[in-house]
Order: sequence, then C-alpha cells, then structure tokens
Amino acid sequence: MADVKLHLDLVNVHGDPLGEKVDVILRHQVLNEVKKISITSKKADIKGLRGAPQGRYKIDIDPPSYQYVSQFVNMKPSGVTSLKFQFPIDPGKVKRINFPSYTGLAADLKGLLETSDEVLSFEKKKGKELYDSLDDIRRAGMLNIAAKSGATPLTSGKTVLSYITRLNEIRGDRFFCAVAKELRQETKNSVAEGLFRKVSGSLHHPPPGFAPADSFKTGDHYGNLQLTFFSKGDEYVADIDIDDASGLEHVFQVVRNKLSGSPTHPYSIHEILVAHQKIDPGYRFVV
Repeated sequence: MADVKLHLDLVNVHGDPLGEKVDVILRHQVLNEVKKISITSKKADIKGLRGAPQGRYKIDIDPPSYQYVSQFVNMKPSGVTSLKFQFPIDPGKVKRINFPSYTGLAADLKGLLETSDEVLSFEKKKGKELYDSLDDIRRAGMLNIAAKSGATPLTSGKTVLSYITRLNEIRGDRFFCAVAKELRQETKNSVAEGLFRKVSGSLHHPPPGFAPADSFKTGDHYGNLQLTFFSKGDEYVADIDIDDASGLEHVFQVVRNKLSGSPTHPYSIHEILVAHQKIDPGYRFVV
C-alpha cells in the first residue's frame, strides 16, 4: 500500500476549530475495509488508506455538538489528500448564545425596535427593553432576518430592512411587520433586475381585515428571503421569513435524518447565512 494520507481540517462556520473530540469513520466503497478514529484537534492526518484507483471512501464525521456530516472522498494515488469540513451547529447542543448588546445593533434595527411597542406577547415594551425581553429563539430569528433583509438591496438603492416600520410579532423562523407601501412596489420592480422572483404565498395567511398582495423570494440557492405582503387599502403588512431550502444538506453535506432541529430552526439559518452567504447576524454559539 502506497504512502497515502488523508488530511482533515475541521472547523465551524466562522473558521474556528471545533474544540472537541470528533469521531471519524472511513468505509472503502469496494473492499470490506472500515477505519474508525477519534480526532481531538482541528487538523489531523489519517494514515493507512488506499490510493487511486482503489481510493474511494465514504467518510462520516460525527462531532458531539455539531451536525453529522457525510460525503465521498477519492484519495490521490500517493501523498496527502486534503479535505476541509465546515460544521453547522446542532441546535439541541447549544448551551448559550453570546448576543450583541443593544447598542451594538445596526441603526435600522434599533430604529425598528424603538417604534415597535405592540409586539405580540411583549406589549408596552420597545427598544432595549423589548430586545432584552426576547427569548433566545425569537432573538436569534429576528437577528437573522434583520441581517438578511439589511443585506438585501432593491432597485431604489435602499435595503428591505429600511422599509420595515413596525414589528407586530416575532417568531423563531419569521416575523410579521408593518411596512411602507413602497416596499411592495420596489420588490415588484426588483423582479426584472433578478433580485427577487414572484412565488406563491398560499401557505401564508393574512391577518384579519387584510387581503393577499403577492409574495416574492430572493434568488439565493439556500437561505432565501421571502416577503409575503397583505394589504388593507394603503396599509401594508408583511410576513418575512428565511427559507432553509435544504441548505444544510447541500452546503454542509449534513445527513438529514441526524438533525435534531427543524429545517427552519433559527440556529440552522444562522449557519447557512454565515457559511454560504457571508452574512453574519452578529451572535455566536457556546456549546
């Protein structure tokens, strides 16, 4: 057997070492050979493997606090084959979250929180008091959508976030809000520029007294921003969410049946935004 090594570089979505013991299984795809090892550092060299043309393996990596990842690897005939894996967090293993302080939030988001004093379940709270009162799931979801909508331009030159005038309800996977009536038209205009595409909004239900007024999605492969509008005269509200669109499976090669969270869990959306779109919602996980 030639001198063949597999070099693994295991990091989280920010590029930091995982910092925990990781189990690795390599299964040869022709021969009945299985190699199991445990890695305790960011980088590791695995020896004793076969090289091409008999160097095809299936590699399974199972970190305790991150999602289970699996993919195929074709080893070089000799020398070192290098692989780098980014691992999304397992939502069920998060111990706490280091959120940004209120003063550290983007100006548009702080302005929005200051005008939102009737958020469902948080009535009479606004600004810093509202932000500090949100549980981790709601706060993470809000920061995800604020970051994505603040990074999504329209043909006007403004961002989606700048047209949101008041938050009405905050959930982990979406928020419901009042928007300037210009936002729907600017979003519609942005379809021709390829910034959005029109989609069905049939799964989104209007609030009492409002009628459906079109739904649009950004063109991202994974982590799409969806704006679903409802109108009552000149008054507009929107249901805004970020769609996973199987992002964990495709961006990270996550094994779907190993997931502990739902496809739209805000912690998973965070990982897609950071790794795939280079959009940082501003908070970090502690596992």
